[in-house]
Amino acid sequence: MIYLDNAATTYPKPEAVYQRIDHILRHIGGNPGRSAHSSALEASRVIFHTREVLSRLLNIRDASRLVFTKNATEAINLALKGILRPGDHVVTTSFEHNSVARTLRRLESMGVETTRVRARRYDLVEPSDIEGALTGRTSLVVMTHASNVLGTIQPIGEIGSCLRKRGIPLMVDGAQSVGAMGLDVEAMDIDILTGTGHKALFGPQGTGFLYIREGLDIPPLVDGGTGDDENEPDMPDRLETGTLNTPGIGGLGAGVEFILKEDIRKIREHEEGLLEGILRGLEDIEGIHILGTKEASQRVGLVSFTMEGIEPEKAGLLLDREFSIMVRCGTHCAPDAHRTAGTFPHGTIRVSPGYFNTHEDIEDFLRAIREIRKGIC
Repeated sequence: MIYLDNAATTYPKPEAVYQRIDHILRHIGGNPGRSAHSSALEASRVIFHTREVLSRLLNIRDASRLVFTKNATEAINLALKGILRPGDHVVTTSFEHNSVARTLRRLESMGVETTRVRARRYDLVEPSDIEGALTGRTSLVVMTHASNVLGTIQPIGEIGSCLRKRGIPLMVDGAQSVGAMGLDVEAMDIDILTGTGHKALFGPQGTGFLYIREGLDIPPLVDGGTGDDENEPDMPDRLETGTLNTPGIGGLGAGVEFILKEDIRKIREHEEGLLEGILRGLEDIEGIHILGTKEASQRVGLVSFTMEGIEPEKAGLLLDREFSIMVRCGTHCAPDAHRTAGTFPHGTIRVSPGYFNTHEDIEDFLRAIREIRKGIC
C-alpha cells in the first residue's frame, strides 16, 4: 500500500505516538483535573505537557490560552458561535471548508451578515481584497491558511497586520498548515487559531485545539465542567468542558515533540520535494488540470487535479483497487472551494504526500496515473 492521503489524516504516525498512547492507557489511567490521587495528577501532567509543547511550536506566549477540542471543526464552532452576534458583520473567503462555511450559514440565519471574498486569482486572496470588504460593523475576519482543495498558502501575516491596525480580530483555520510549515501567532498577528491534531501534527484522530489571544473572551458552547456554582473557571478549563481525551492529547504531544526534534524546516523541505515531483510529473501528462499554484514552495502538502475522460471518484477506485494507492477524491467537505475553482459537483483527485513518503512512492503514483490515462484514451 502507498498512502497518499495525508491531508485527510497522516499515516503512519511516529512510533513515539503509538507508544505514548499505549503508556497512558496502560500505566496512567486517571482522570485529569478530577481527583487528587497520583494517577489523576499524572494525567493532568500529560495535558499540561502537550499544551506547553504545542504552544512552543506556535509561539503562543500564554499556554492557558490554548484549549483542547476533539477536532478543528469543534474549535471553529466554539469560536464563531461564541464571538458572533446578530447584527455583526464577518468577512471570509469563497473557498472555505464546510466547518467554516456551514457554521457561518447557520449564523446568517440568526442575523449575522457575511461577506465572502472571491479573490482576483481564484486560489489566492490579497490583503487588499480583505481590506476592501471591511465595514464599520465588521467584528471578525475568518479564513483558511491553506485550502484543503486548492493548497495555496494565503498571506496571513500581511492580512493579520492590516487587521491588527484596525482592531479587527483575525481567525485562522490552520487545519492544513499547523505542523506542516512554520506558523507563529505573534509574528502573523493571529488572534484566533484553530487546528487539528491528526493531520500534520502526527497526533491521533479525536484531537484538536483552539487558541484565543489574551483580551478576547469567548463564552462556553457547552456548560458543565469544573468550578463552583457562582464562578466560571479560568482559561483553559472554562472552554474544556467535561473529561478530556487524555490518551489522544498525550499522543498529540508526542507528535509535536517529533516535529520539534526533527525540525519543522526539515519536514517542510522533504514534503516540498515530493510536491515538486508530483507537480512536474502531472504537468507532463496530457489531459491533467492542476488546481492552485504550480510552485511547491507556495502550497501546503496537497495537489488537487482533474483528469479528462474520468470522474474523480472512479479514478480513486482504480488507484486503490488496481495499484494499492490511497488518495482522496470528491469535494473534500469543501464544495465552496470547488464552486470557486469550477470543479463542482464532481470535485477532484487529491494526492497529499507526507513526511514518511518517498520519491519512489511519487514515481509509482505518477506511473499509475499514466496507466489510467492510457486506458481512457
